[in-house]
Amino acid sequence: MKTPDAPSALFWFRRDLRVTDNCGLYSALISASDVYCVFVFDREILDALPSKADRRVEFIHDSVVELKQSLQKLGGDLIVLYDRADTAIPGLARKLKVGTVFVNDDYEPAAIARDARVRQALALSDIGFSAHKDLVVFEKDEVRSWSGNRFTRFTAYHGSWLGKVEEALLEAYPVEKEARNLGKPGAAITGPVPTLASMGFEHTNLHALGITAGESGAQALFADFLDRMRDYHEARDFPAVKGVSYLSVHNRFGTISIRQLASAAYAEKLRGKNPGAEYWLSELVWRDFYFQILFHNPHVVTSAFRPEYNHIPWQNDPAMFAAWCEARTGFPLVDAAMRQLNTTGYMHNRLRMVVASFLTKDLLIDWRWGEKYFADHLNDFDLSANNGGWQWAASTGCDAQPFFRIFNSVTQSQRFDPNGKFIRKYLPELERVPDKFVHAPWKLPLLEQQACGVLIGKDYPAPVVDHAVQRLKALAMYKSSKLTEPGPEDRESMEAE
Repeated sequence: MKTPDAPSALFWFRRDLRVTDNCGLYSALISASDVYCVFVFDREILDALPSKADRRVEFIHDSVVELKQSLQKLGGDLIVLYDRADTAIPGLARKLKVGTVFVNDDYEPAAIARDARVRQALALSDIGFSAHKDLVVFEKDEVRSWSGNRFTRFTAYHGSWLGKVEEALLEAYPVEKEARNLGKPGAAITGPVPTLASMGFEHTNLHALGITAGESGAQALFADFLDRMRDYHEARDFPAVKGVSYLSVHNRFGTISIRQLASAAYAEKLRGKNPGAEYWLSELVWRDFYFQILFHNPHVVTSAFRPEYNHIPWQNDPAMFAAWCEARTGFPLVDAAMRQLNTTGYMHNRLRMVVASFLTKDLLIDWRWGEKYFADHLNDFDLSANNGGWQWAASTGCDAQPFFRIFNSVTQSQRFDPNGKFIRKYLPELERVPDKFVHAPWKLPLLEQQACGVLIGKDYPAPVVDHAVQRLKALAMYKSSKLTEPGPEDRESMEAE
């Protein structure tokens, strides 16, 4: 319980754009007399974005508008700045004469460096900096082996995570009960939320896609998913089926609490006979796993987790990369997935594995090229998960599929989009192609191509490579780096072709 003469504080929203169950905000409210709230549209990040029509910026903007309204309803307000956060936060803290700046921790190298600069600048004015765990269930070194070592294998980490978690750890922080301590610094400081245009950004098709930002959007999606969680383990791999939660962008920007998600899945797991909940909980554990990998191994941002994988002689053909980016590889599932990404900013998780394998092991292109493209286009781009996923697909990561396991996009298509429903949604030029050929339309006889109104090489691209040939090239490429075939202990989390 705070004392009446406790100093005021500033809470800095970052990847936690919600009031409900916010650890850092709650910690500030129970320890300070008045808590002012701020969000910064950080120019260091925004000015580097390749497009001014970025769905993520619009999603954040919508979420911040809702967040400001939520705080106002509780008696507070939100200061919203468009500036460099590392200079704006210390300046605002001094102006408000607060004793401490509270935040929720971030584990990305750039965020860690930014927070170090902010902490140092605040210290010059005798202002504290208090960071809290909110982004994950377990952070940094909280999950270790019995011998004290860090895990680099997901299966072992997952088992330890489950052994450590308890329902008490997943309890929500009752922010609303302490809302009386929210401060209002006055209209001269708070002001309106800057418009997208004032920051040089444009409106996108975010709303046309039916994406609702903020806590309200997240809670609506989660309520819908709760009714489908039981079937998650069976439906999650089929892109034409409504099988996943679609909460990834909300997880990315913290418009919903990870504790709320994990506690719901964990409670269902404890009740038993709900394999869907168990599978979904494991996806949340993967999220924690990749965060701790990134935190302890920041070199993965630019290089392979395993140093020996830095010497793979990638072919890196720019024309092939352009065909992949522009959805014209001639492999329908790959092209449909890339069109989904390019038009919506979203890609189904199964398809992320397929297109990543195709880029690295069919086109023989460095995984970092694909990782960067995803980083520029995914609404839910998260450095740790994106990097972990790409290194998994490229067999360069800490817990990756072995290099000799190579996805066949045609068999993946036949297995996970058997009727071509997803393919036809994003490749309408293949609408009339029979199911038998929709996964490999180049095998369709010429007369049937004409009857279907799709000439391969004209109306739809011919395959840019022969998978069987490229598979052999990929194996030779990896082996030329003197990589050895993994032993039994390295075959955890293997994905079948």
